[in-house]
Amino acid sequence: MTPLFLHVILIMCGGHILYAGANRPAAPVNVSITHLRADSATVSWNIVDVDVVIGYAISQQRQDGLAQRFISEVNTTSRACVLWNLDEDTDYIIQVQSIGMHGESQASKRIHFRTLEKSDHFQSSLMDQDDPSVEGLDMTRQLQTGEMVIVMTVLIMWAAVIGLFCRQYDIIKDNDSNNHSKEKAKPPSEHSTPDYHHGGLLGSKFQRTASSISIIKV
Repeated sequence: MTPLFLHVILIMCGGHILYAGANRPAAPVNVSITHLRADSATVSWNIVDVDVVIGYAISQQRQDGLAQRFISEVNTTSRACVLWNLDEDTDYIIQVQSIGMHGESQASKRIHFRTLEKSDHFQSSLMDQDDPSVEGLDMTRQLQTGEMVIVMTVLIMWAAVIGLFCRQYDIIKDNDSNNHSKEKAKPPSEHSTPDYHHGGLLGSKFQRTASSISIIKV
């Protein structure tokens, strides 16, 4: 292999590296931590090369070095991410990178934050509505609440229909029973045949009187 050929290869490799580096997105700016809680926090940032960024990567580690986590997401235009499962009253360090078609950007400045204690957790209930991730969570809760309202309304309507049907059925059943009882209790007709008992007519208006015979002695 001649020195000239090696020189050409080095030039080509160097040009490719320079091209890839030139097309990588710039590092995120204005990285900040909001909505700090005992077990979670929201990291947000701004990007410079909007057209070439297709995702982000976040490096999260405890300041004491005991735990480290790497979060990466592509095909998104989000500029915020919620960090979950954090330890309370613990120091963390994060850095954010932009992901482009030709690689990742340089890491942003290191951001330090400390999670709250559980006793101070109530202070984090005041949430900033401008946070995109929080808006998404609120929208999900609203959708779930709306679905539950619809389901409960349908169940109540079905219960009302079934109750009305049962009530109408009981009314019809009671009417049929009353009509049947009236037919059984109807008095006999005036033209019905009178009953006889031991050859005698019961209830007859004419009854025979015993004949009396008087004997006169002379």
